[in-house]
Amino acid sequence: MRSVRTLELQGWALIGAAALCLALPGVIATSGSSAKASSTLEERKLPMRFNWVDCNPDCRGWVSAVGIVTADSLHDFEEFARGRDLAGATVVLDSSGGSVNDSIALGRRFRNLGMATTVGISLRGDGLRRPSVAPEAYCESMCAFLLLAGKTRHVPEAAQVRVHQIWMGDRADDAKAASYTAQDMSIVERDIGRLAKYTFEMGGTGDLLSLSLSVPPWEDLHRLTPTELRLTNLITTETVADVLPRDHPVPMAEGKSKTWQERFVSTHADDEHAQPAKPTKTAEAHTGGVVAAERPAKPEDEGR
Repeated sequence: MRSVRTLELQGWALIGAAALCLALPGVIATSGSSAKASSTLEERKLPMRFNWVDCNPDCRGWVSAVGIVTADSLHDFEEFARGRDLAGATVVLDSSGGSVNDSIALGRRFRNLGMATTVGISLRGDGLRRPSVAPEAYCESMCAFLLLAGKTRHVPEAAQVRVHQIWMGDRADDAKAASYTAQDMSIVERDIGRLAKYTFEMGGTGDLLSLSLSVPPWEDLHRLTPTELRLTNLITTETVADVLPRDHPVPMAEGKSKTWQERFVSTHADDEHAQPAKPTKTAEAHTGGVVAAERPAKPEDEGR
């Protein structure tokens, strides 16, 4: 990994004369519904990986995107997409953030394919259970902007979308004590502009930028409330059936399972939720410019 100047998006970056950053904390799968959920903990600390979760013949499959966005993520996605018809498919996100500029590029690719997005932990099936999506997951930092890339977007009630300012990734661990040059400020300002342009292109609102930029990297990430998720346009539908497969069982902590139709009142029968996890520190995102890094709810941050 190269050592480069990057900005973490566990919040937002500095804006104007005041330095403001946005970043989303790391996510940890802590659902008791399946041992598989906890296995995503380590994956969330690694560069983003894409997997196709197939649930034929009962329902459509979906794309599982777990980890932080790096300079290789767009190329990895293109390799993953080769030979697959992903037009209109759903991406289930479980991420603590990553590189700002690379997240923007990946998000535009999602939108180009007309993909839908949601937050959750993809649970692969076995001989007894079908694949499913657990809702207790985290989408932090730049992950919020990948979520925004979906043509249709849904956030499960149990999921957490958290933001804060973007920052220089190599100085995020002790942002107050670090020193910054005029060139550093220029990089941050540039990438804030790119992020703002992308936000409006994707149909987001200024509220998303404002909420993110108001939280410095030395503070806990801000979890967006249901009202804020709507104000920012991160949610376009309240119906999971609009983004996920049909008749999928929702993993329940007590060992029970319900179909989406039973859990949600809707005229459509479709898929399930993604289960959020608690944040954790993640690996650095190796890219130039601003990086959106995940950030834990409590002290420990990690640069992206």
